[in-house]
Amino acid sequence: MRILHTADLHLGRQFNGIPLDSDHAAILDQIVSAITSRDVDVLVIAGDIFDRAAPPTSAVRQFNGFLARVASETDAAVVMIAGNHDSGDRIASMAIMTDTRRALIRGAISADEKPLVLTDAHGPVAFTGLPFAYEYAARECFSDEALHTPEDVLAAQVACGRRNIPDGTRWVVVSHAFVAGASSSESERPLTRVGGIETVSSAVFEGAHYVALGHLHRPQSVGAPHIRYSGSPLAFGFDESDCQKSMSLVEIDAVGQTTIESIPFTPIRHVRVLKGRHAELLLADRSDDFIKAVLTDDAPVIDGMKRIRDVFPNACELIYERDEQAPEVKSLTGRALAVANPVEVIGDFVEHVRDEGFSEKELEVVASALGRLRETEDVK
Repeated sequence: MRILHTADLHLGRQFNGIPLDSDHAAILDQIVSAITSRDVDVLVIAGDIFDRAAPPTSAVRQFNGFLARVASETDAAVVMIAGNHDSGDRIASMAIMTDTRRALIRGAISADEKPLVLTDAHGPVAFTGLPFAYEYAARECFSDEALHTPEDVLAAQVACGRRNIPDGTRWVVVSHAFVAGASSSESERPLTRVGGIETVSSAVFEGAHYVALGHLHRPQSVGAPHIRYSGSPLAFGFDESDCQKSMSLVEIDAVGQTTIESIPFTPIRHVRVLKGRHAELLLADRSDDFIKAVLTDDAPVIDGMKRIRDVFPNACELIYERDEQAPEVKSLTGRALAVANPVEVIGDFVEHVRDEGFSEKELEVVASALGRLRETEDVK
């Protein structure tokens, strides 16, 4: 059986205030093409389908159109779960009136996770979808006040899913978590509300023949080759500029052994860090890529960013190499502290206050205001 493992689409996201609608459209096209050209049996989307709980209408329409294409242009089944950026209820609503023989869509945590069972030439393969849930929701779901960490929650979910897997069935688990030992990126939102240990042990997935993970944005296996992150299809920060984004084509044989092939994504705009003297960078070919310029000039350059944007209209950052030599600061958890995205910080506050995220119009106003602030700082 062939599985195309993807995750962390983050539809509706912006890169430093710049919309990514066209970038996401190209990525979704490439996923559909991979399904058809590689004879994929199952498409897996391991959470963070949208960038926030209340995504813009354009993102919802984009994803609905994508699912319609998968349903009409391919024979692939779909398994997808909600991630920590998603609204579980929104994702769950997509399961209403779907063909349950061809789709498993899990938005809200459940104490009775039933799998989607598909059959190939070697017999049944069971897919269990474990949507992301915070501890308070898990305590209510499982009636267990002893669930205090993400690992406690995931262990309870896996145990519930395992009970519904017939003996001798090959088993695929889809989850959204931070598995200990994996490499993170700056653009990922922590999975704990107030501090705490957010990582989980790969041992909680014991018995699964393949674990399709979401949350971390770099493609990687962790703990064992069959426990894998596909990574996000787009880079969402300059720390990912060196990362080749890909989807994972997984083939499971008769006894549950897996072979994994990475299929690279081709973005329409790359994320690049350019280093050199200001005058040298101005000689480069014009590009719409997202650029972080690291200047090696000894003296400050007048109107540095404005002139860089004549060549790179989507330049987002300009710093001097001498300012990057600050000593490294390590977090107590061993994970690099991420620089908060201002839009996310404001959005989280709004959602906390009124139990509802930004509307599309409100997002435009906030993004516009932040853009004007950034331009003011560039002028200074």
